[in-house]
Amino acid sequence: MVYKLLYALGIWKRNPSLSKHLAFLLESDTWSKEELLEYQLHKCKEFLEFAYTHSAFYQTTFDDYNFKPSEFKDLEQLKQLPTISKMTLIRYNRLIHSSYPFRKNFRALTSGTTGESLAFLKNEEWDSQNRAAMFRGYSWYGVNPADKNGYLWGYNIEPKQTLKIKWLDRLQNRFRIFSYCPEEIKNFAKNLKGAKYLHGYSSMIYEVAKLVNRSGLKIDHDLKMIKGTSEMVFDSYQEEVQKAFGLKILSEYGSAESGLIAFECPEGNMHIALENVIVEEEDGEILVTNMLSKSFPIIRYRLGDMIELADKDFKCDCGRAHPVILNINGRVGVKIIGKTQEFPGRMIYNVIKNLSVEHGIVLNYQARQHIQGIIDLYIEQTEKDSQCILEKELKKYFKNDIDFNIFYGQNLHNMEEKLNDFITTIG
Repeated sequence: MVYKLLYALGIWKRNPSLSKHLAFLLESDTWSKEELLEYQLHKCKEFLEFAYTHSAFYQTTFDDYNFKPSEFKDLEQLKQLPTISKMTLIRYNRLIHSSYPFRKNFRALTSGTTGESLAFLKNEEWDSQNRAAMFRGYSWYGVNPADKNGYLWGYNIEPKQTLKIKWLDRLQNRFRIFSYCPEEIKNFAKNLKGAKYLHGYSSMIYEVAKLVNRSGLKIDHDLKMIKGTSEMVFDSYQEEVQKAFGLKILSEYGSAESGLIAFECPEGNMHIALENVIVEEEDGEILVTNMLSKSFPIIRYRLGDMIELADKDFKCDCGRAHPVILNINGRVGVKIIGKTQEFPGRMIYNVIKNLSVEHGIVLNYQARQHIQGIIDLYIEQTEKDSQCILEKELKKYFKNDIDFNIFYGQNLHNMEEKLNDFITTIG
């Protein structure tokens, strides 16, 4: 009760508009497709008019393309505008920022995992509405964000920061692991008693689940939700996590600049937060317009992911009319360099996924390329029964253009950062 009071006070101080936005999203959660699209069109028009009035970058861009937001009547008109990339946001950062005098802004910084770090201001309503979309997703599982929760993020925390982080965690009714040692895992398992949810990097949730299972720890818990974020949730993680915690990992998809894009429902489908974002798909690549981003407008943004959208007439068994992202298929632009040709970086992921779907072989992997035509493929599993089928599948996709060195029984995760499935230093 004390923690929930502290949490409520913290929200009141940091995100005063959050409650009203959450109430709205809980209402719109049951809207029809027609109601959602009507609202989205109205909100998009208002957002475009705001960007034109208060952002020098968009005022120039709209004028250059003879785009008049006051005449916006159809979402298809967005295609009249050019797309932008992270480099656009970095290069024209000052011009993109809104001149509107918001009462409260937060400084945001992307992780820079793509090699380009981005800093920008996020107005309070943007931050609050984004959190409201996340908390709506929590409500689908009967979870209150103030409930006791376990947090699995990076472990490379400076010793002098540990005390401060522990204090902040305590205020948020949150606990985490600070090292990889067995004793820490045991303490973490004990802390799960009374916790309602776990969240963090999906690869780290998986690694902790392995340790729990191998140590034979008996966990007394009542978890309602395990959420993976900032990484893809691979099928190979689910069996281990289910065994350790009794639940599968669900996906939350988004980024700091795009906001929360989609949240997985109990039926296993990722529903787009239509009230906050517009998602387009262009040649398999996602484009995002973040209608919350008034302090730093994000319009037709190339997030860098390849996605697959469900058909427009797709209906989820959960009853929600929000459109669905079926798959996130890897990053755009990452290439595998063969002896004579180039392949999309997601090709190895396709091979591994096909092994699971067609042959029931589940593998965790990391691929690394430092030399043209050669890839080192590290496999966590020790069983070599899959080797013949794996080599056959690789040959089917890559012919003789790539030589694969396959290493089994490998430790893939350093427990300090995100796990990348493909690392390249060439191309």
